[in-house]
Amino acid sequence: MCYSARIRQEWKTFCARLGVKISLADYIELFWERAEGRKLPIPKTMEAMFSDPRTDEEHRARDAILPYRETRAGEIEQELFDLRRRVADAERKLAGKPTQSAEDGRRIAMNKIEQRLRWLGDLRRDIPTEEQDSRIYPGWYVPVLVMEHGERVLKPMRYQCRPAGKPAFFDTKYPGTYSARRDSLSGFWEGQFGVSHGVMVADAFFENVEHDGAKTVLEFRPQGLGDMLVACLWSRWESPESSGELPLLSFAAITDEPPPEIAATGHDRCVIPIKESNLDAWLDPQGDLDAMQRLLDDRERPFFEHRLAA
Repeated sequence: MCYSARIRQEWKTFCARLGVKISLADYIELFWERAEGRKLPIPKTMEAMFSDPRTDEEHRARDAILPYRETRAGEIEQELFDLRRRVADAERKLAGKPTQSAEDGRRIAMNKIEQRLRWLGDLRRDIPTEEQDSRIYPGWYVPVLVMEHGERVLKPMRYQCRPAGKPAFFDTKYPGTYSARRDSLSGFWEGQFGVSHGVMVADAFFENVEHDGAKTVLEFRPQGLGDMLVACLWSRWESPESSGELPLLSFAAITDEPPPEIAATGHDRCVIPIKESNLDAWLDPQGDLDAMQRLLDDRERPFFEHRLAA
């Protein structure tokens, strides 16, 4: 299902190499929505695109990131204050008459304090780390490459597709819509396939795999390929006027039958890395479904090495 992936870090380098325009207005709007209180999971890798702003628009994006960090830091610091008070209360009880309840309370609060301190450290640093800050999950916002007015454009989109015209509860009714099975492209996804195609740029994907009755998470990385241009479908959703919900850009990664090395691990799906030479044709499908299926067949076929995820 590709429940998680690791996106690239150096977006500006990538965009310069492929002639991609960054849709700054979309990023600014997203960051301000989060700063104003909407719960929008955004990987630090995406924030890092604006850690060294050079233009007025990049400064506007940066200006929307900083208030969120200040607000979130204040929330975490309040949580730390409450947790430290809980530790102090538990220690007073333990000093008088030790109980298992007080010991458990102290231990749980100490673990939460360590967690919040890590959150604060992550929040305050600008330089992302590959393993920690490039990982994305369903519901997170991700840079997605699309074609707009004949140009390659990078836009932030939610990694779980809500097709245009569907009700908002579609997200909970169909929680697996971060993955678009290839055998359902002309059925469930007929409104997007051949209409609105995109690419997620990633260097690895992650899957839950069951082995000997135990579930583990495996990381699959394509050997000799580097960035994968993962074939995706996307949609712009707008709410009825009466609901007041904001427009939503969202996408799903297309998955297919796995190559032998992935099937051998016990998993039955794999993302489809399209060839860079086919990029423009994929991004501008013009309703030609047969041609799009041929592009999905004419994919990159690297060997996927796997390891236990960190």
